[in-house]
Amino acid sequence: MLWSKIEIKLKEKGISVYRLSKLTGISHQTLSSLKTGKSKSPSFELMVKIADALNINLDEFR
Repeated sequence: MLWSKIEIKLKEKGISVYRLSKLTGISHQTLSSLKTGKSKSPSFELMVKIADALNINLDEFR
C-alpha cells in the first residue's frame, strides 16, 4: 500500500527509483525492500527523506 503511493508520486514527477535513491541517500536495496514488502514499518526518518525528495507532505502517505 505504501509503496503504491510512492510509485504514483514517482510517476507523476518522472523520477526513477534509482534517482530517488540518489536524492534521498537511501540505498537502492532499502527502497527495494520497501517495494517488495520486506520492510513493513519504515522509519519516520526514511519517510521524511522520501517526502522531501518528492516535494510532498508526509500526510500523503497516510
